[in-house]
Amino acid sequence: MALVAVQPSNPNENDKGGQGEDFGKSSPVGLVLLIVFFIAVFFLVKSMNKHIKGLPASFDEPEPAKEAPAAADKKD
Repeated sequence: MALVAVQPSNPNENDKGGQGEDFGKSSPVGLVLLIVFFIAVFFLVKSMNKHIKGLPASFDEPEPAKEAPAAADKKD
């Protein structure tokens, strides 16, 4: 069984559904924060690309070099 809590509506309020005059408006602080986040993401991506370019093409260990057969012939 589920219990649901419902706030009773105030009959004295206008019929705006609980949304006041400033509902949905953002402040200049929000714009500044959004711009700061975009700048931070830009520099993070730039740094990540720099680090990725420094990685090797493959992390597989190279096979050890085999001795050339010509080196064995020179001993004769």
